Amino acid sequence: MENLLQQGEHYITQFGFAFLIALVIFIVGRWVAKIVKSVLEKMMKKKEVDGAVISFTSDLVYTLLIVFVILAALSQLGVETTSFVAIIGAAGLAVGLALQGSLSNFAAGVLIIIFKPFTVGDFIDAGGVTGTVEKIQIFTTILKSPDNKLIICPNTNIMGGNIVNFSAKDTRRVDFVFGIGYGDDIKKAKEVLTKMIEEDSRILKDPAPTIGVVELADSSINIAVRPWVNKADYWNVFFDFNENVKYKFDEANISIPYPQSDVHIITPKD
Repeated sequence: MENLLQQGEHYITQFGFAFLIALVIFIVGRWVAKIVKSVLEKMMKKKEVDGAVISFTSDLVYTLLIVFVILAALSQLGVETTSFVAIIGAAGLAVGLALQGSLSNFAAGVLIIIFKPFTVGDFIDAGGVTGTVEKIQIFTTILKSPDNKLIICPNTNIMGGNIVNFSAKDTRRVDFVFGIGYGDDIKKAKEVLTKMIEEDSRILKDPAPTIGVVELADSSINIAVRPWVNKADYWNVFFDFNENVKYKFDEANISIPYPQSDVHIITPKD
């Protein structure tokens, strides 16, 4: 009887000591998890990450750390945790397969926010759509098309292809091609175009604009004109310059030919 009491006291002492260690592991582990969550939130805020992504990511990391702490505490108490790990792993796999598309979009959204290939307000061509970025969300990016349509594009589509950011640089090159007739004076046409560029204050002096013959086409001599402008002036210069070229060419008696074909009619002899 005395031996049984001694064994009981021994087991109680061991269990109490193990319980105390498990409790310490849980308390310290929970404290560490909170610190990790706080540090992660601060780091993401410094990088100006979207608030929804910060909340989702920090909560996910905290939950995973708490699960790890609980398993460590249970293991200290002698509880077999292998089965728990297997169940959690199987459940995670099932959820991952069920939410594969959503998780991919989430991961792509995090990459967009971290690497910033574009920001809100940029005009981009990505994911098969073109528009101004209005919102960068966890799973989708919201854009507004030039004709004011709302475009909701999955983040995976955006990160899975080329991204063209028209707003990334302060300056842009405007590309024009103007055709003149084969009977017109090329030098005169280039002088008219050069004067137009010099008189337009929106066109930058540096980089210098380019003017040159780009093609001897079927019905015209095509002259390429490539001035540089501030990105805010791009479309105004594009529309105005196209319109003014017609007026200036008319004043200078330079023709703008339309496609022509020579038709040879052969009359059969009797």
